[in-house]
Order: sequence, then C-alpha cells, then structure tokens
Amino acid sequence: MSSPAADRPGSKLVDLEVKDARIIFTPIWDILQEEVGRENLRFPKEIILLGGAPGSGKGTQTQFISESRGLTCPPIVISELLTTTEMERIKAQGGMVGDKEVLTVLLRKLLDETFRDGVILDGFPRTPVQVEFLKLLVDKIGALHDEFANTPLAIHFRRPTIHAMVLFVSESTSVARQLGRGREIAEYNRKVAETGIGTPIDLRATDLSEELVRRRYQVFKEQTWTALTSLRELYHYHFVNAEGAIAEVQANILKELKYQSSLELDPRTFERLRALPLAEELVVHGRQELVKRLDSYELDHTELLRQIVELVSGKFMPIITRHALSGRATVNSEDPIFNEPLAIPMLIDIFSERGYHAVVDKTIQQVPERVDLKTGEIKFRTNAVYRIQVTFEASKIRRG
Repeated sequence: MSSPAADRPGSKLVDLEVKDARIIFTPIWDILQEEVGRENLRFPKEIILLGGAPGSGKGTQTQFISESRGLTCPPIVISELLTTTEMERIKAQGGMVGDKEVLTVLLRKLLDETFRDGVILDGFPRTPVQVEFLKLLVDKIGALHDEFANTPLAIHFRRPTIHAMVLFVSESTSVARQLGRGREIAEYNRKVAETGIGTPIDLRATDLSEELVRRRYQVFKEQTWTALTSLRELYHYHFVNAEGAIAEVQANILKELKYQSSLELDPRTFERLRALPLAEELVVHGRQELVKRLDSYELDHTELLRQIVELVSGKFMPIITRHALSGRATVNSEDPIFNEPLAIPMLIDIFSERGYHAVVDKTIQQVPERVDLKTGEIKFRTNAVYRIQVTFEASKIRRG
C-alpha cells in the first residue's frame, strides 16, 4: 500500500527527477573515474553556486564574491563551457542546454587543479535534475573523503563546503538591464567599427529583443527558480536582493557571507576549536558590560577611580595629546597605584570608554639601591615599570 506522500504528484515528480539524474550521472562518473583514476577524483574544497535572474549582476559581482571568499581562480561560467553549434543555437533562442551536456563538461572542469581550494559556479544548477546531480556529486566527494581519511592522500579529499547564492531582481529590472546592456554593447561595437580601435564584444540576440529578453526571465522563473530555492534545504543558502546599485548589492553580499566555521572546517577541526568563543560573541554586549564596570567603580571603588582619572588626566593625556597626529603613544609609569589589583583593569576600561585602545605591559626591574659597607654587596630593590601603549584614530589633517 502506497503512502499519502508517495501518491502526491509533486512527490512522483521528484522521484522521476532523482531517477533521471542517476541515469545520467552514473555512467558519466564511471567514465571519468576510469579515465583519471579514483585517487585523482579531487574536487574543490569550496563550491559557491551563483545563480540569479538574467540581468541580476552575476557577471558584475563574481570578482567581488571571489575576493570576499579569498578565491584567486576564475569562475566557471557554465554558459561559456557550452559552445557547440547546437548549444549556441539553443542559447540564442533563450533556451537551456540539456542536463547531460552540462554535467559532462562541468565534472571535467572541476577536476582542474586550479579550482582545488574553491570555485564559483556561475549558472549551476539551473534545473531540478541538475540539483540532483549536485547532491550525487557531494555524496561521491563525501565517500572519497571517508575512503582516504586515514591515508597520506587525505588532504586532497576534504569535505566540500557548499554555498548557494541567489541574486534576485524583478522582471521589470531584469528586462531593463538586459536591453540596456544590449544597447551599450551595440553602441560600443559601432564605435569600434568606425574607428578600428578596440575589439568588438559578442552581442547576444537576447539582449536586443524585448520578446526574447522576457522569455529568458520566464524560463528562469519557470525552471531555474524552483531549482535554486530547493537548495535552501540542502546547503548554506544566501538570498541577495540585487535591485540596488552595485555598492548596495555588495553590502548585501557581505552581510550574507559572514564566516561560519562550522560549515567550512572539517568536523574534527571544528570540534577542537569550538570551545573558544567567536570574537563577535565577545563584542555583542561589550559596551553594556563596560558601562556596568565603570558604574561599579564609581559606587564601590570611588577613591581608586578618582586617583586613576587624575593620573590619566595629569600625566598621560599631555603625552597622548602630543601624539595626536600619529594616533599612537607610549607612556611609562612607576606609580605605586598600579600595585592595586584593580588599577590596571580600571585604567583600560577608562581609556576604552573614551575611545582609546590601551595595552599594558609590566616589567620587573632590579634597581641598585645601596652597597653593604661590610660585605661590599650591592643591595637592589624591585621596581615595577608599567608600559602603557595607547592607540586611537589619528588626525586626518596634514599640514606643512
């Protein structure tokens, strides 16, 4: 007896997509493994799946995303890999090339050593079947990781980190940007033809026809959108509003790409480090805690706070003021007030509240004090010297 879930049309469609993906994926994988050898099936540690509507700015933002993630390799642009005559004809009409062709060229490209540490895939996945390809590939890479985990080759088979980033714009914005790009390219090519200066840029038919431009967007919404949103349940998912200016979109991207070590480190490495707090966790309530401490100094250690403030005002600030242009000053002090256990923390908090950053080093010196006339022995006293380094924002004005 079948379950209710299995009787739903959507469930049957998913099962069909999984079956189709396996039918295509398995022979391609087997052929690739036979050609290069299992020990050479080495894929990128990080894969950023960059998707979005036509005109959403994927090409514009790719370099920025690479720099944000520390990737030095070029992106893999799926459309640039699909360059046969038949593939070009399909793309020129606003359609999409078949899944089998996409997977075949992509798997081979991913094995390139250039992409070993990470890569951006611009335009993959675009269909539900390609999402299943991705799942199968990640499973295969995971199996390779387990297989080689305790061998000298382990470093080449790390678990992959998958980021899915979707740049979204409305249909009106997509159409306007595509047609605007077409006009700009056409005008540029016209000037190149007139002057003979420069190299013409390929102009797609879809950038000149409003009908084809709208068709590209509809294909995206009907086929690719479902595939991209399904990644939300599988991998780290970033949905980016790409409607605004370039700088605004980049700010949205940075907000989405905050470092998450649990997703990037090997599980064993993460477990080793997780006991240490993240810096952002420490500073979230830092200001509130600073205020509480300062108020407690005033209530419970009034005299010591008064003395520290007077010391800072009378001896420290004149030196710091003279270094206003550089934003860095060093003050040495032997004041016995710092023998008080709370004095140094209080000093650091006072500077922090006023916008300075202070670091204190303590050095113990043996200072000659007297000579024993009977034995000739030199008597020393122990002296503590406190070296306080104070940094702050330097003056932006330069004169002379």
